[in-house]
Amino acid sequence: MGLFKSMKDMKSAVAAAPGMIQQGQQLAANAAVMQQAYAGQMQQSMAYNAGLAQPLTPEQLAPINGVDLPTYAWVGKRLAGVGYDQAQAPAFAAQRGISAADWEAAAAGWTARMQQVPALGQEFRRHYDAA
Repeated sequence: MGLFKSMKDMKSAVAAAPGMIQQGQQLAANAAVMQQAYAGQMQQSMAYNAGLAQPLTPEQLAPINGVDLPTYAWVGKRLAGVGYDQAQAPAFAAQRGISAADWEAAAAGWTARMQQVPALGQEFRRHYDAA
């Protein structure tokens, strides 16, 4: 009886083999996709960290519509105190002699610049903490 059971089990295993092979191939393909995604993330992280180490240029620190980075950080700190209500930003900027139009242009410009130059975020934080 053991011989017939062994043959039946072997027949079941042979019948299941193509599905198991396909499943193994799918797992390998998924692993390759995940490995590529991870490699891309690592490259992005390395590029970002390299950007943090770059010194800031005068052009990167140049005021936008008359708003320098310390003033931008000062207004940002005031906004934190009111729950980041952006509607109040022009009033805080006006305390520093900045028009609403100049503030809007500067806020958009500084945000874009910080997205392009990671080290600016660190410099912003230094001014923000001091404000």
